[in-house]
Amino acid sequence: LTTPNKTSPGADPKQLERTGTVWDIGSQAFWSLSSCKPEFGVDQLQDDNLESYWQSDGSQPYLVNIQFRRKTTVKTLCIYADYKSDESYTPSKISAKVGNNFHNLQEIRLGGQGRRITRGQEFEDQPDQHGETLTLLKIQN
Repeated sequence: LTTPNKTSPGADPKQLERTGTVWDIGSQAFWSLSSCKPEFGVDQLQDDNLESYWQSDGSQPYLVNIQFRRKTTVKTLCIYADYKSDESYTPSKISAKVGNNFHNLQEIRLGGQGRRITRGQEFEDQPDQHGETLTLLKIQN
């Protein structure tokens, strides 16, 4: 999760962070998962190792809850997914909802490739729907 500057689709988030174009704000949030296998949880989802990953241990859809302690504007969502490496488990659909609590979540459109996010896709300009306190990602294979 990054804020606040505009980035180009497909840009390398780590390079953009090094140059000060974006800031990784994921550590400012509490993350939870609908399910995970032991040793394949939030830590693996957030680390910078492309060899580690989150693996669900339940039925679809899989949910990633990202809850900030205070209102936070999220401009870009970066997810690394390598479809060539593993076609059967790489997400084919990702949708995002944002709001102040679970009762007022609204789905937001994702820029670029619709609901398929690979790296650095930005939320389209929807000022009333940018990430505030809670982001819920719904992931399907």
